[in-house]
Amino acid sequence: MENLALRLLQAESCGDDTEVSILLTDDEHIKELNREYRGIDEPTDVLAFSQKEGEPIGCEMNDGLLGDVVISVETAQRQAEERGHSLDEEIDVLLAHGLLHLLGYDHENSEDAKVMFAKQEEILRI
Repeated sequence: MENLALRLLQAESCGDDTEVSILLTDDEHIKELNREYRGIDEPTDVLAFSQKEGEPIGCEMNDGLLGDVVISVETAQRQAEERGHSLDEEIDVLLAHGLLHLLGYDHENSEDAKVMFAKQEEILRI
């Protein structure tokens, strides 16, 4: 996980002082967070809480604390089984996805989704 996070942050020109918190948790805890912060009363696979909300994409101007990525290991395990790969691979996918959200990427529309998922696939191939 650390190696993936470092590769992604370096690829996005983040400085050495960039900080990210990563929490691996269970469905019950992530459900509470999802309800409290998104108004959705169900577990999810990954949540990203940015400290740079609304700022430009990337790290060029945003060194320092980026935010938190929260991953439900229970949901990740189910998704790994459904997708036919390991739990570690699924957690890597979710971590990359969460980190990209912290960096300002989103998938609210098809054009943004193309950009974000292309970046996600690119970093996972390295």
